[in-house]
Amino acid sequence: MNIDRAVREVVGWLGIHDDPDTVPTIRRAFNAVAGLQDNTAPDDIEHTSAVPYKLVGDAELTLDLIKPRGSESLPVLVYCHGGAWIAGSPATHFQLTCRLAAQGFLVMSVDYRLAPEYPFPAAYEDCLDAVKFAVEKAHAWGGDTAQLVLAGDSAGANLSAAVAAHWQDADVPIRAIGLLYGVFDFSRFDPDGITGLLVDAYLDGQSNLIDDARVSPLQRATHLPPAHIAIGDADDLLEDSEALRASLARAGKVHDYHVYEDMPHAFAQMDFLPEADECVRRMANFFKAVLVNR
Repeated sequence: MNIDRAVREVVGWLGIHDDPDTVPTIRRAFNAVAGLQDNTAPDDIEHTSAVPYKLVGDAELTLDLIKPRGSESLPVLVYCHGGAWIAGSPATHFQLTCRLAAQGFLVMSVDYRLAPEYPFPAAYEDCLDAVKFAVEKAHAWGGDTAQLVLAGDSAGANLSAAVAAHWQDADVPIRAIGLLYGVFDFSRFDPDGITGLLVDAYLDGQSNLIDDARVSPLQRATHLPPAHIAIGDADDLLEDSEALRASLARAGKVHDYHVYEDMPHAFAQMDFLPEADECVRRMANFFKAVLVNR
């Protein structure tokens, strides 16, 4: 599996002429795409930014709260953003999380530490702690922690799957999980080019971690709660989603799998595409169906 083509296309489309085989250039590309979005909250959405959920040394890690204005007793959706483990933030995914909130959720959008400055397991542990924070504190913002779901896209889907498997074993009631075009098996990655750069950045060059289930959560698919998986058939990560679907099916696990025709990686953030709204609605409806039948 190789994602070099997708990254190079984005860098070229943005007119960035620096070497794309570097972390700073890829970060610039992610931030530039985010800068094209309108990050103004809709009138019917309430947004609280930078709520501390964890202290690391002297630094506070925070998350953003997004919910329908004036609503209470909402299902809680902890969201882990994408960005290849080296980029992204609640701000880069703000429009996506607003659209999820509009479906009737208190969204807790996690700002976790990024590689290579903070390699694995930093992001994984931060997302673990964000879920713990949600369970303990979400009621203060109108969340119903008995209706807890978890979602993420790309690298965030990888983190979400790994975190969900851990908390299921610890009896934390994550009722369902939403996985948008995620990475679930690092052994499928091509070790060269940009793909290899991202893997090395996240794992700090420790190739032995590729087989760690916290890195490759496909190994623990049978530990996942009911799962919604979405992917575009023009996405280089399609093989990973197919493998996860097959593993869930073999285990008889509840899941909903949908492939969007001609859609590229990260299409759910492209709110000008009809498929982006369809993706959000389908995932939200899956969550609601699971919660009703819990």
